[in-house]
Amino acid sequence: MKKLFTFLLFGFLLNVAVFAQDAEAPASAWQTLGKITFKKQYDDLLGFKIDIPVFSDDVRAIDGQEITLRGYIVPTQGYKSHNEFVFSAFPYNMCFFCGGAGPETVIEVATVEAIEYTADPIVIKGKLALNDEDPNRLMYALSGAVLVEE
Repeated sequence: MKKLFTFLLFGFLLNVAVFAQDAEAPASAWQTLGKITFKKQYDDLLGFKIDIPVFSDDVRAIDGQEITLRGYIVPTQGYKSHNEFVFSAFPYNMCFFCGGAGPETVIEVATVEAIEYTADPIVIKGKLALNDEDPNRLMYALSGAVLVEE
């Protein structure tokens, strides 16, 4: 059991190290997007309290700006080319939906041209929009996104 735990820990740390090495330049945008807190607010439609994001001044400063992010496609409609998808700071097995990451590590993306699915990290850029009103959407959206050639 101890060997299994050590192996899993090593694999996780290796994944984190590779991601950190690959993502040095655009990582600052993910770091900025992580500067949020949450408040509980009653939602009449849902009938219970939900977490509403409270964006920091740093996050509000880039609202409506073009940002560049390095991350991973989380397909929402199969493994094909997509014009709309969720983009994650972490690989699929570690993302917000599947792992222990928070909602600040994913963003809705609408692209100019379809981007082919890959399990490898890619770099995209587009215009950031913040969402603290619609609980049925992610708190971040990127419109007019394009694939950045490295």
